[in-house]
Amino acid sequence: MEKIPQWSCEKFVEETYSKAPVPGGGGVAALVGSIGTALSGMVCNLTTGKKKYAEYEEDIQRILADARALQTELLGLIDKDAENFYPLSQCYGLPAETEAEKAEKEEKMQACLKVAISAPIEIVRISFKALKLHEELVTKGSKLAVSDVGCGTVCLKAALQSGWLNVMINLKSIKDEAFVKDVEAELLPLVEDGSALADEIYENVKQQLAY
Repeated sequence: MEKIPQWSCEKFVEETYSKAPVPGGGGVAALVGSIGTALSGMVCNLTTGKKKYAEYEEDIQRILADARALQTELLGLIDKDAENFYPLSQCYGLPAETEAEKAEKEEKMQACLKVAISAPIEIVRISFKALKLHEELVTKGSKLAVSDVGCGTVCLKAALQSGWLNVMINLKSIKDEAFVKDVEAELLPLVEDGSALADEIYENVKQQLAY
């Protein structure tokens, strides 16, 4: 079976446009994040080996390897998000006429909700890590590609915030209060700090490009 990341750009957009349940916001967040991370790899590839940036060569190689790993993870989350959403979508159609049916449906819903948010949780985590790469590249990367640092940062901010929205929509229905608190305690700082960092990098890039 063909995986979603293997689709053409046109097919991905058309399927997203359609009434098909996937790819949806989670898949789009993962794709946008992977593209943003790929731009950090591009900047590294345009920087490595240049005498002007020789002092950063070791860092550039590390960032290049990290970018590849994070980009691959995010691409994988496109399919994971689709696969994890399917059981939840099936739960909505379960019968709930009798008290027993209602109880069974609720039990299954609660389990599936936790599964459904697992991919968006990872998207938030990874997008934050990828933003930290751009934070380095805004000073260590080739100035000829600084606009690409900015573009990658904007993509990753979108992925970070979109991932969080896809967590929120299901988190509010989860009745396990300890689970909800743990998720919020981990992700809210990442979203807040990551968004602020993205804005800071963006402004730095704008200043470097000012004329």
